[in-house]
Amino acid sequence: MISLRILTSSDIVQALPMAQAIEGMKQAYAQLSTGQVSMPLRSRIEIPACDGVTLFMPVHVTGSNDLAVKVVSVFGQNPRRNLPLLHAVVLALDAETGQPVALLEGNTLTAIRTGAGSGAATDLLARPDAAVVAILGSGTQARTQLEAVCTVRSIRSVRVYSPNPAHVEAFVREMAGKGPIPQDVRGVSTPQEAVQGADIICTATNSATPVFEGRYLKAGAHINAIGSYTTEMQEVDAETVRRALVVVDARESVLAEAGDLVIPLQRGEITLEHIHAELGEIIAGHKPGRTSPEQITYFKSCGVAVQDAVAARIALERATAACLGTVVTL
Repeated sequence: MISLRILTSSDIVQALPMAQAIEGMKQAYAQLSTGQVSMPLRSRIEIPACDGVTLFMPVHVTGSNDLAVKVVSVFGQNPRRNLPLLHAVVLALDAETGQPVALLEGNTLTAIRTGAGSGAATDLLARPDAAVVAILGSGTQARTQLEAVCTVRSIRSVRVYSPNPAHVEAFVREMAGKGPIPQDVRGVSTPQEAVQGADIICTATNSATPVFEGRYLKAGAHINAIGSYTTEMQEVDAETVRRALVVVDARESVLAEAGDLVIPLQRGEITLEHIHAELGEIIAGHKPGRTSPEQITYFKSCGVAVQDAVAARIALERATAACLGTVVTL
């Protein structure tokens, strides 16, 4: 007999507050960069007829009970069917027995942990006086990116760009004044208008080509780039990467999946040495972070399974204490 706690999207929102998620991501990145994580590169099954891919992401953290696997599907034709582009679930297991203990809705967990990863990077790399944010994208991930950066910095104003004005309007209505987010959230008509003068820029799009020009970045800006996830997608241009101190979530994964870095590497616009550090190396004190107020910093995240395992553990612990979710016996 197996007792499995099932957590829905609303359960996870209650059980995984952003501030706790950010601290959890710092722990996860440090564990990854100090060799405490068993985490193969995610495997993938392509479904070309449906413009789809399903990814499998297993992980275990040594010396902990963090053992999980995420299954995430991205199907490009789903929006035409009035279905989400992305579906995901996370299965948490007991690391001592292998017994499944929880099944968590993965879209919400992914959005929160991805935002929290950028929140951790922002906390470590952005200028302490950062006050103006640019958001490129207007979907679920863009929302948690904004919540995360506003959790770690006192943000005064936010500029949002997306090629879909209706989505931008909905984003502004929903996010302005929510939690730590300032009331001053407004849509703009071009990426340049969003990026110029911004202290923090978050890119959360499905674009295969750069969504802004690096020449418009102000000195001291920090960029969180989370959208591109294949070697053919280049959400952030080579000029930005060339100008910046480059920090990644995991070297192995970005070199296998991140066109933002793979493309300029292949073209000889940067070298491997241009990747300064994994974020976990900075958290662990093995590498320095920002070294001057004028330095541009860039965090590239493809997402790593240890984030899911740590986020699932935090959510499960808090959900169990609060009697959230549904327990089923299999």
